[in-house]
Amino acid sequence: MGVDQAAAGRQVPELNGDGLRIGLICGRFNDSITMRLLDGALRGLEACGVDAGNVAVEWVPGAFEVPFAARAMVLSDRIDAVVGLGCVIRGETTHYDFVAGECARGLLDVGLSTGAPVIFGVLTTENMEQALARSESSGGHNVGEDGARTAVEMVLLARRYQPS
Repeated sequence: MGVDQAAAGRQVPELNGDGLRIGLICGRFNDSITMRLLDGALRGLEACGVDAGNVAVEWVPGAFEVPFAARAMVLSDRIDAVVGLGCVIRGETTHYDFVAGECARGLLDVGLSTGAPVIFGVLTTENMEQALARSESSGGHNVGEDGARTAVEMVLLARRYQPS
């Protein structure tokens, strides 16, 4: 009997974050949104059983600086995964494209080059209304909370496949 690939893809793992060390990097630009993402990330980590004492929070000027801080955290060997949090809202210039794209690429590069889970929790929206909708305070959608859960899931996955 074969495995039902569709059913297997819907499997939701148990997210036991006991003992995990997670870094949260927050961009100060648009910090009214980033604070909401941070609150969501902390809720998500708590729900996964990550001890608050094992969570490091660092603030950087904006989303463009998040990948550098992620690399520093990962290379410290004191962090198992990093979640980058920030908010880039499209304006009248192409600045948005450079900041959002380079932040995403930078976080991907850090994760792939170090082997540590590095999660993209940076909102890239057209306007403030979209940013608010993706950073709900309680009960709604919060990309920070999603990112925290993803970080725990990916650390656990990576540990299942570590060489012996």
